[in-house]
Amino acid sequence: AARAEFAEFGLAGARVDRIAERANLNKRLIYYYFNSKDALFLAVLEQAYADIRDAEQQLHLQDLAPELAIRRLTEFTWAYYLEHPEFITLLNSENLHLGKHLSSSQRVRDMNSPLIEMLADILDRGRTSGVFRGGVDPVQLYVSIAGLAYFYLSNTHTLQAVFGQDLRTPKALNARLSHMCDVILGYVLSH
Repeated sequence: AARAEFAEFGLAGARVDRIAERANLNKRLIYYYFNSKDALFLAVLEQAYADIRDAEQQLHLQDLAPELAIRRLTEFTWAYYLEHPEFITLLNSENLHLGKHLSSSQRVRDMNSPLIEMLADILDRGRTSGVFRGGVDPVQLYVSIAGLAYFYLSNTHTLQAVFGQDLRTPKALNARLSHMCDVILGYVLSH
């Protein structure tokens, strides 16, 4: 209920009364467990990150050939953002608040470390086998993968207005995913 409320209204517009009503709970019970709307928002953000990290683990990227692992992560990130638009709106809201909630969360940092370690291992395996070039920073690579998907999807309305194209048609979405894979693999592959 809190995730839906924050995704729809952002932190500023969300109301604990509506969350309690959606959850069929007493508002005091929510404050008892979370102390404040801000703490509840952080719990929602932490769970949103836990969900995406858990889904990434199900890909078993470490068991794939390096090139396929990077492609699969890129495709997964795109699909996840499309299937979970609330993730994008929650991040948009947190960015409006300058990341103050997430910056206080050791839990989020701890759950992101294994992803970066796994990505570093994939990059190292690719470099060792001669498929990938050296010098690719795993954090920068992940930010690039996420950013290519996030920017397009979080700014679809303004991009459509500026370019006069429907960027949400199946053809446009497929073209974007193909472009993302070309950009990411073009960066990491040795030439």
